[in-house]
Amino acid sequence: MVDLFIPIMHTILLIWTYSQHYNTPARLVVLIREICNAIINRSRASIDGPTIFGFIGADEPKTADDKLTLALDVCTKFKDAYYEYKQKSKNQWKITSNALFVRLDSFSERCQDIMHLTSTIMQFSQLQRIDIGNTKGKTLTASVMQIYSEFTKAVETFTSVPYDIMDIEKREFDDDFYKFRQRIKELERRIASILTQGFDDSDTIIGKFKLLDSFKSLLNRPIIQDELEKKHITLLELYKQDLKTVGTLFMEGKALVDKADERSPIFKNLPPISGALSWTNGLLERIKEPMDKLSVLSQSIQDREEFKDVQKLYASLCKNLKDYNASKVALWEKGVEETTEDQLNKFLLYREPTPKATEGFIRVNFDPVLVRILREVKYLLLLDIEVPERAQLLFKKVDIYRT
Repeated sequence: MVDLFIPIMHTILLIWTYSQHYNTPARLVVLIREICNAIINRSRASIDGPTIFGFIGADEPKTADDKLTLALDVCTKFKDAYYEYKQKSKNQWKITSNALFVRLDSFSERCQDIMHLTSTIMQFSQLQRIDIGNTKGKTLTASVMQIYSEFTKAVETFTSVPYDIMDIEKREFDDDFYKFRQRIKELERRIASILTQGFDDSDTIIGKFKLLDSFKSLLNRPIIQDELEKKHITLLELYKQDLKTVGTLFMEGKALVDKADERSPIFKNLPPISGALSWTNGLLERIKEPMDKLSVLSQSIQDREEFKDVQKLYASLCKNLKDYNASKVALWEKGVEETTEDQLNKFLLYREPTPKATEGFIRVNFDPVLVRILREVKYLLLLDIEVPERAQLLFKKVDIYRT
């Protein structure tokens, strides 16, 4: 249909320009209204009330939403085509929009109302998969299930209306839809209360974010969003404290790692360099995930001075961690070049010294330093860190050396 709108409007403009009898505002109003009626009828043939309820009953509200979006797009593009040719008529079409598009606008509003219904169903459907943890988790999860049950009943009540909800002449739709929205607002307030209780019950910042992620599709609903605004400052403060804690852990751990102290925070199965990098990468991951989530939480939290202070602290800590990693890798690379040059020039076999030179055991002359290098290369490659070419060449023969 959309491809026909421009040719239709062009034809109407030609009629207006050259006709002796049909170029009057009254005739134009009737013609545009008839086209609007045709668009409405064609849209209703594609997506009517029973079809929408069928998709909802089959748990496919997204399909209904897509069809309604298409119908709304068609209505919008017809109006755009009209206004484009109104300008080309040099504004001779001096007719109020309400006189032309009163029914088309009513139909567009009806589409938007029903899209609100389908989007609400898609958002609330997430409730049936939510399982809240912590000490109050069982009680809060049961409350969520109760809300979902009541929501399902509200949808069933609305979808049982005896008329076609896409028929704009059915004014009883406004009353029924108003009752449905009021019921949803009540359920939203209860969800906001559950979120607040779960938020307070969680002790860690990651736990709080996981709770928010569980209700992700509902967080943009106004009532819930307003309630959570109060908790955003708490999240910022907790994250700021966590950044300071990570900074302290880094400074204390760095001193132990550099001294090769047995209390250093390096896993016992890892060699020194890759162990240190694995530890610092863990600290980076610990502060990165909350920062990413805070950055997309809401615009209001990003505009606060507290958020900007947290950003500066985060950027400074990330820089310190990355600089430390780079210095560790650079120092190791320098040692690799010096060590391998000497060790690889030795004979692969040697005879243990004995009184009789020919009676000593023959041993593999593979220096422990090279063994450490091979271990470092293995774990550095697992961490996706580039290693020197000489170390890579050495590691390619690791199976030979191991044998």
